[in-house]
Amino acid sequence: MGVTERQLMDLSRYETSDAFNDAERAAIDLAVAMAKTPPEIPAALTERLREHFDEAQLVELAATIAWENYRARFNRVFGVRSSGFSQGAFCALPEKL
Repeated sequence: MGVTERQLMDLSRYETSDAFNDAERAAIDLAVAMAKTPPEIPAALTERLREHFDEAQLVELAATIAWENYRARFNRVFGVRSSGFSQGAFCALPEKL
């Protein structure tokens, strides 16, 4: 199952949106924690993740998040911008606090 349009629209409020289940929320929380500098993963989050994912799944999830974080940071250094491949689509941005 892929990401739905509703999930993209609700991403900035994933914690309260019923478009996400508990496993998806835990995975997004991991992505948020891994994107911080320095990345710190609280023990409570690790426990939540282990409720939904086995060891192999956690390794794959963390590796995928790390790779996407790497690509995003690498692209910023070199000013890589959109090439128009998703013309007309949207990119969900976090809401300003």
